[in-house]
Amino acid sequence: MSSADYEDSAGDAPEAVAQFDDPNRGFVGRIQHVLHVNPAFVPLIVLVVSIVVFGILVGSRFFSPFAMTLILQQVQIVGIVAAAQSLVILTAGIDLSVGAIMVLSSVVMGQFTFRYGLPVEVSIICGLAVGAACGAINGWLVAYMKLPPFIVTLGTWQIVLATNFLYSANETIRSQDIEAEAALLQVFGTKYQVGGATFTLGVIFMLALIFVLSYALKHTAWGRHVYAVGDDPEAAELSGVNVKKTLISVYLISGIICAFAGWAMVGRIGSISPTVGQLANIESITAVVIGGISLFGGRGSILGSLFGALIVGVFTLGLRLMGADAQWTFLLIGLLIIAAVAVDQWIRKVSA
Repeated sequence: MSSADYEDSAGDAPEAVAQFDDPNRGFVGRIQHVLHVNPAFVPLIVLVVSIVVFGILVGSRFFSPFAMTLILQQVQIVGIVAAAQSLVILTAGIDLSVGAIMVLSSVVMGQFTFRYGLPVEVSIICGLAVGAACGAINGWLVAYMKLPPFIVTLGTWQIVLATNFLYSANETIRSQDIEAEAALLQVFGTKYQVGGATFTLGVIFMLALIFVLSYALKHTAWGRHVYAVGDDPEAAELSGVNVKKTLISVYLISGIICAFAGWAMVGRIGSISPTVGQLANIESITAVVIGGISLFGGRGSILGSLFGALIVGVFTLGLRLMGADAQWTFLLIGLLIIAAVAVDQWIRKVSA
């Protein structure tokens, strides 16, 4: 190679490398960048497409206010628990105990009211405290004992589940008893009619919770610390973030949210049973993954978890109205989960 050729090739090299590293190169690169910056776009698009498709297949009744708000009512518990799960997954963790914490909190509220005769307000506070304590224990084991979140919450899931059954003696507190003596336990089931739409206080609480957490994650120092810990805990520590404190706060808040979910569940089903909500951990993870929150932590929008829960609700109601076998719901949701992880991997390449 001549010296002139070498100089030409050397002169072209920086431009070639810059083009290779440019995430906005071409139409596909621009889409990839937009989805990286706005992770809730993908589940929002899937949600809108799903509603349109089922509206065409089922007919106008799918677009009725009653059907749309029925979806919200059906996903309210999963949506609340998914909010708790989202916070944990954003820190690159996972919480398998969310469902068990939710049920135990509701059982404590009921047992303290009917077994010990405490005022219902005190019982509710005790139930919320139990959720907070369970979350704090998870956070302490992860943050200070340096145990893997999957193993920690797998263990506490079994412990809380067993505690729930042993403490409650498998006793179900009936709806009639709650209505007569402790109606406040069912307050999240209060219904509001707006035209042809029916909203419950539980739905309103879920939406308010999502938007409050979304604001906190975007516009507060705590929110930035959550993302930083999920992205790279060592770098976050070096930049002055108290990683242990952040992790404990996330698991603590997650536990409290799960306790509120337990309270809302009483309003949803009317009774208090130690056997309900057994799949809440899996359902919450499903909503979070479909909602575009990365299982690797540090990327995603908590609003996406709401979209993920709504997608599951749309598929469930749409297939039911079509008269399809319930197993089709699991099949399609399973495909969506795999697709969501694949899209997440593709989008993450923009930051690689």
